[in-house]
Amino acid sequence: MDVRVETTPTPTPAGGVADPTPPAVSRRLRVITTIATFGGLLFGYDTGVVNGALPYMTTDLGLTPVTEGMVTSSLLLGAALGAVAGGRMSDARGRRRTILLLAALFFLGALGCTLAPTTAVMVGARFVLGLAVGGTSVTVPVYLAEVSPAERRGPLVTRNELMIVTGQLLAFTVNAIIARIGGESGGVWRWMLVVATLPAVVLWFGMLVLPESPRWLASESRFGEALGVLKQVRSRARAEAELKEVSALAVQDARTKLADRQDIRSTPWMRKLLLVGFGIAVVQQITGVNTIMYYGTQILTDAGFAADSALTANIANGVISVLATFVGIRLLGRVPRRPMLMTGQVGTTTALLLIGVFSLVLPPGDPRAFAVLAMTVTFLAFQQGAISPVTWLMLSEMFPMRMRGFGMGAAAVVLWLTNFVIGLVFPSLVSGIGISPTFFLFVAAGVVSLLFVKRYVPETGGRTLEALEAELRARFSRPPFEEGRPAERGIRGS
Repeated sequence: MDVRVETTPTPTPAGGVADPTPPAVSRRLRVITTIATFGGLLFGYDTGVVNGALPYMTTDLGLTPVTEGMVTSSLLLGAALGAVAGGRMSDARGRRRTILLLAALFFLGALGCTLAPTTAVMVGARFVLGLAVGGTSVTVPVYLAEVSPAERRGPLVTRNELMIVTGQLLAFTVNAIIARIGGESGGVWRWMLVVATLPAVVLWFGMLVLPESPRWLASESRFGEALGVLKQVRSRARAEAELKEVSALAVQDARTKLADRQDIRSTPWMRKLLLVGFGIAVVQQITGVNTIMYYGTQILTDAGFAADSALTANIANGVISVLATFVGIRLLGRVPRRPMLMTGQVGTTTALLLIGVFSLVLPPGDPRAFAVLAMTVTFLAFQQGAISPVTWLMLSEMFPMRMRGFGMGAAAVVLWLTNFVIGLVFPSLVSGIGISPTFFLFVAAGVVSLLFVKRYVPETGGRTLEALEAELRARFSRPPFEEGRPAERGIRGS
C-alpha cells in the first residue's frame, strides 16, 4: 500500500532521486513488514489473553484481588526491563538478532505460563513473557522505521500496531471459543495461554530470512552491507542516494558517539527530547486503555453481563480495535501526527467520563451493561485509531540514530512502568472506591496529558529520519521559552 506519510509537506526521497518503486521492492517490503510484525501479534495476544483467562485462573490458582494484580502486572514489570534491555541490545547487536532472541523468549514464557502449577510460577513466567513483550515493543517499530522509505514509514510502522490489536482480538476470540468448548472444566485457561507458542515459532523462523536494518549497519560502518539491504527495499538509484545521506550522518555520529546516560545528560537538546519521549509514553498509558484490555471482561460483568456473555461481548472491543487501527493507518497518510494524537485524547477522555457517569447513575442490568459496552467500544476507537499508532510511531521516529534504540527503550520503560502501576492498582481501586470514581481519575489524567501534548510534543511526520533529527536538534537547542512556540512551522508541521 503506497500511502504518503503527510499531505504537507511531501517527503522528498534522499538526494532528490525520483523513485518509481519496482514491484519486487514493494513485495519485499510487504514480506519484511508481515514477518517482523508477528512480534506485535505476540505482544497483543500475550497482553490480551489474560482478559479472559483470569477468571478461570482465579478459581484454579486461588487468586485474590492483590494476586490478580500481580499476575497481570508481572508481565508489565518484565516489559519495562525488556524495553530498556531490548533497546540497548538492538543498538549493540543489531535489530534482527535481538528480535530472534525475543522470539525464543516468547516461546519459553508462553510455555511456562501454560504449565504453571502455582501463582508464584505463573508470576515468574509472566515476567519472562514481559521481557519479550517489552523488547519487541521497542525493537520492531525501530526496525520497521529504519527499513521503510520516508513517505511510507507511517503506514508501515503502524502495521505493528495493527498486529498488536489483531493479537488482542485473536486472544479474545480464542478465549471465548475455548471457554464455550471447555465450559467450567479445570485448566481451561491453560489452552488459552498455549496458543501463543505458535506465532513465536513463526517469528523466529521468519526473522532468519530477513535482512538487518540498513541504518544499524551504517552506524557500524558496514556500508557495503547497508547498500545491499537498501537495494532490497528501494530502487537502485534511491538506495545509492540514501546511503550517502545515512553514511554522512553515521560518520558525524561516530565523532560524537553518545553511548550512555551520562553522555545524554550532558547534551541538553537530547535530554529535553528524551523527556518529551517519556511524556509521550505516559500519555499513551494514562488513558487507562489497558484496564479495558486486561480487565474488560470483569468490567462488563460488573456492568450487568453474565460471565459467558461478557467474554463474547468483549470480542466487540477487539473488533473495534482492529477496525480503528485500519482507519488510523489510513489517517496517518493524510493527517499530521500531533493533531491526530490530540483528537484521540479528547475522544478517550470523553468516553471514560461517560463510563463513570453511566456506572454511577444507571442501575445494574441490560441498559447499563450495553451503555458501558458502547462507551468501551467508543474509547477503543479513539485509542487504537489515533493515540496508540501515533505514540509508537512518534517514539520510533523522534530519537537520533546514535541513540534510537536506547531512547526508544528508555521511553518504553516509562510506558511499561506506567502500565504496570495502573494494572497493579486497578483491581484494588475498583474494590476500594468503586468503578465510577476510578474512571473519573483517568478523566482528570486525560485532561492533564492533553495539555502536555499541546504544549510540548513536536510534529514528526513528513521528513526523512535524518532531516527530522536536524530539525529536532534545532528546536530543542533553543532557550526554554522558545521551544513550544506554534510559530515554529517547520517543526510543528502543517
